[in-house]
Amino acid sequence: MSCTRDILDPDHISDLRRFTQSRVLLAFDYDGTLAPIAPLPDAAHLPPPTRSLLVNMATRYPLVVISGRALVDISARVAGIGVREVFGNHGLERSGVASQPRAQVRSWVRLLTEQLAEQPGVLVEDKLHSLSVHYRAAPDHEQALQSILPVVRTLPDVRVICGAAAVNLLPRDDANKGVALRRALEASGCDRAIYVGDDETDEDAFAALPGDILLSIRIGSSMASQAGYHLDSQESIDLLLRVLINERNDWAGAAAR
Repeated sequence: MSCTRDILDPDHISDLRRFTQSRVLLAFDYDGTLAPIAPLPDAAHLPPPTRSLLVNMATRYPLVVISGRALVDISARVAGIGVREVFGNHGLERSGVASQPRAQVRSWVRLLTEQLAEQPGVLVEDKLHSLSVHYRAAPDHEQALQSILPVVRTLPDVRVICGAAAVNLLPRDDANKGVALRRALEASGCDRAIYVGDDETDEDAFAALPGDILLSIRIGSSMASQAGYHLDSQESIDLLLRVLINERNDWAGAAAR
């Protein structure tokens, strides 16, 4: 597996341009991608400049958000932007589609809440279809992680994905962000997609489609990611959004001449 390439580097921006000059769907993760990582989940909000750029971009491209947050949570955070579809719980929930909470998650919540009650700074977030164990507020991240992993690995029928200072638990053999991206692309009527994410929970999406159909962009370079490209940091997201808007404007102007 090769290292990701800087999508905004002059040597690679032509790859981005080829996608913008086609029927392309734009898909984004939320935490750590559109919004900076926050100490607690409730504190992660879109910066006003990013929100303004997304509103602008949603008039030029079909736009979807695929998040690990519960659907009701992420939908409220991106309301008013013009997002075409929102997927929550890593793709287990989809806007406009009824879904039933996963029964096994109830038992996971009870066990983890009991087993991790004495761990300082560890928070069990119940999202009904999945759950996340956050440890960003823990005084010792490595110690917190080593207390969480042995517990979650005893759970039946669970898929464990380690994210940014969080351990995510999903029902095994269920939907994921890659499944969500493929469904969003099919519903959009587009031929191609660009997906931007930041951690292990996005790897399913990075690998969801062939490279001639999907341009995958990771926040931060990596030697181990399925993504083909990267942005240097989350702070670069506004620059990418501006480039996407400008490229679409240039393409539309050329097509009109």
